[in-house]
Amino acid sequence: MGTLLPPTSPDLQDPAATPYFVWWTPCTVRDLRAHLASDDADERAYWLGVLLREANSRDVWLFTTVAEIRAAWPLLQRHLGRTRERWAWLLDLPLSAHSDGG
Repeated sequence: MGTLLPPTSPDLQDPAATPYFVWWTPCTVRDLRAHLASDDADERAYWLGVLLREANSRDVWLFTTVAEIRAAWPLLQRHLGRTRERWAWLLDLPLSAHSDGG
């Protein structure tokens, strides 16, 4: 595996900091990690979608793995908006005909 780039902001390593990509709601790095570790698959998919949709791609890997994205993919797709096709292509994942929530 190649060398990972550093985070775009050192704040992403501070549990009390607000991630730059969660701009519309109060959420700390600690909160985001809790959402991503939730027992509720829909909650995990929503917040993983936030991460993949809003964060710089180099910051995504601070919070998740390819395996976690693959596992959540059926529920996750509907939360990705215009980034859905890019993530499907990057990770060689299938696009669902009903991924828009319908």
